[in-house]
Amino acid sequence: MRVIFMGTPDFSVPVLDALVEAGHEVAAVYCQPPRPAGRGKRDRPSPVQARAETLGLPVRHPVSLKGADEQAAFAAHKADVAVVVAYGLILPRTVLDAPAKGCLNIHASLLPRWRGAAPIHRAIMAGDAEAGICIMQMEAGLDTGPVLMREATRIGEAETTGQLHDRLSDMGARLIVKALAQLDSLQPEPQPETGVTYAAKIDKAEARVDWSLDAQEVDRRIRGLSPFPGAWCLAGEARVKLLASRVAQGQGAPGEVLDAEATVACGRGAVRLLRLQRAGRAAQDGPEFLRGMAWPRGSRLE
Repeated sequence: MRVIFMGTPDFSVPVLDALVEAGHEVAAVYCQPPRPAGRGKRDRPSPVQARAETLGLPVRHPVSLKGADEQAAFAAHKADVAVVVAYGLILPRTVLDAPAKGCLNIHASLLPRWRGAAPIHRAIMAGDAEAGICIMQMEAGLDTGPVLMREATRIGEAETTGQLHDRLSDMGARLIVKALAQLDSLQPEPQPETGVTYAAKIDKAEARVDWSLDAQEVDRRIRGLSPFPGAWCLAGEARVKLLASRVAQGQGAPGEVLDAEATVACGRGAVRLLRLQRAGRAAQDGPEFLRGMAWPRGSRLE
């Protein structure tokens, strides 16, 4: 098919690669404009733009699709279908209707659960047993369109958002190729009106650990926010990012260090911190981290 691809972050790159490898003609790649990044704050192209340019594909990165000129340019590609995955802009009705077979969205949840911006983070933070991918026919509402294809996967007990992100990205790439091959025979399934939840964008204020919570909730918060933005706490005056954990045995005052293996008491139960990072330094496994920053038994993390 003649395809317009629309995506921006790392999550979208395997999908672009899969479309090219499957032999589809990518007429244009749409992504967010380059943003200032790094110490020099120089404009840096998105992962999708960088990959598209390596593949020799034409790239467009408008700041909006609401203008008549951009909508005309989009329609001029005369695409059979647009594939959208973590693009970052709202598609006006004119854009949604331009491709002959519409716009398909790859959404990283089992819709209607976790519509919105941060479905992977929210699934882990909520303690969901499963996550998945839905191939959805896009319409004007926020992730409300009928589902053409879905696939579920178990969330591992120790899995972080970063690990699940990579698995779902690969799953989405495989599933969209399958969906395009069967597109004319797929039956759109309207989303049920029950079971709708919204995956709000992660607020950095959520990242500070509250040790008074139950250990399971603290563990889910740490894993769900890893690697970005990263749950954190204070050890004395040092800010420490917590990147991996598991529920452990132990009791004490919330935030109390219980042993030499970075087991920390919560409101009920305890968690063992498995991977940590100090500001300006590389992430380290627990034992290595504690060799450089001792946490005496009975000390408190805030």
